[in-house]
Amino acid sequence: MRIPFIFLVLLMTNTLSAQTVVKPFGINICGAEFEEKTIPGVLGKDYIYPADADIEYFYQQGLQLLTVPFKWERVQPTPGGTLDPANVGEMRRVIQYCSDRNIRVVLSMHNFGRYVIGNTEHIVGSPSIPRNLLGDFWSKLALEFIDLTNVFGYEIMTEPHDMGEYDWFTTAQTTINILRQVDKKNVVIISGDNYANAELWRRYSDKLKDLVDPNDNLMYDAHCYFDKNYSGRYVESYDSSGADQYTGVRRIMPFIRWLKDHNKRGYVGEYGVPDNDLRWLTVLDNFLIYLSENNVNGCYWAAGSRWNKYPLSVQPFVQEERPQMEVLLRYKRTSPVPKSSFDFLLPETYLFLPNSTLLPKDKGGVFAPASVESKIKAKN
Repeated sequence: MRIPFIFLVLLMTNTLSAQTVVKPFGINICGAEFEEKTIPGVLGKDYIYPADADIEYFYQQGLQLLTVPFKWERVQPTPGGTLDPANVGEMRRVIQYCSDRNIRVVLSMHNFGRYVIGNTEHIVGSPSIPRNLLGDFWSKLALEFIDLTNVFGYEIMTEPHDMGEYDWFTTAQTTINILRQVDKKNVVIISGDNYANAELWRRYSDKLKDLVDPNDNLMYDAHCYFDKNYSGRYVESYDSSGADQYTGVRRIMPFIRWLKDHNKRGYVGEYGVPDNDLRWLTVLDNFLIYLSENNVNGCYWAAGSRWNKYPLSVQPFVQEERPQMEVLLRYKRTSPVPKSSFDFLLPETYLFLPNSTLLPKDKGGVFAPASVESKIKAKN
């Protein structure tokens, strides 16, 4: 009788999740984070914010989510100090232009857990850049846009990594606490540790499930590329990377499983493929089907007028649309279903119940929820 019960619970869980509100897919429009070795740089020369024409192109394509990456040092030249009016003004221009077109905006800090002072990187949480300074920044920025209603969320830090003793979990919790003192409505997006690696999420980012938001409005961001070393540089070819049509699905599955296991909301802030091999488009297509079926949205990497011949870019060349756009435009919003068409790729040793993962015992036998197993071990 156990097996039918498990399937009944799974059916009920999947049916409920399929009833959730659909979510928009979108694009990272880059430029404000460019020339990261020239900090702070000159606005309009070393870096730019998305032009109205660039936003308009993707609006005309029917996309309703836009991520704006930026560098902390440019928006707040002195840690804990006032915000730079020119950079804040450009952000407001972008958000307002998007608001008039019903486009939601993610503001995403691309600092990797660091702040640069005099060409030297300082890890957030270290004595030179205490954790509260990140919260100070976000509380000030949130106040600047408190009147705008189309902010999808604040990604407080993208791809933290190698944080050492200044752990990302504590920094994220400190930032949430400070930000919530001034903004109680917008989503706070938490990037995973170790470059937000989706496939290794449980190893590096599992503790993030214990973050507490007094407004219960967190979203977790994983990044997922399909090349050999997960970097998104695609130095290796499709064949040398050992890729196949399901590479993207397999790599994102651990993150999706984690979200379901802990009843968390997720978002994939970066994914992309080059234009040099059509087989990558099939990988992207299957990846987006899987996300859509599981009601997890995201933003493609990337667009922006300064990418030039960047192989992942979907910025149009004059009148020529990029090949990746044909795939992306099939998935403007999620389309959740009770059962994913890629469940056959799940390891046979994994089943799911609400808030737990079923794992086999060491030498076979009865399956038991991992949460229950841990309590049994602790008792003994």
